[in-house]
Amino acid sequence: MQHPSVGRIVHYQSYGTPGGEYKSEPRAAIITQVHNATCVDLCVLNPTGMFFNLNVVQGQEGGKWDWPPRV
Repeated sequence: MQHPSVGRIVHYQSYGTPGGEYKSEPRAAIITQVHNATCVDLCVLNPTGMFFNLNVVQGQEGGKWDWPPRV
């Protein structure tokens, strides 16, 4: 089992828009602080810039983070 740590790269699932103009997509994110095994602070890297998101919980839905798939 993987454990989050500062500096690790994860996927942040964007919300998308309610009307569907923009889909929910995975974005690269860097863990900036670890609160526990499933809650972290992130610096999310978007094509148009970056933003900081606090207290993000792990999951597959929009607004959550998860480990990138191994390829």
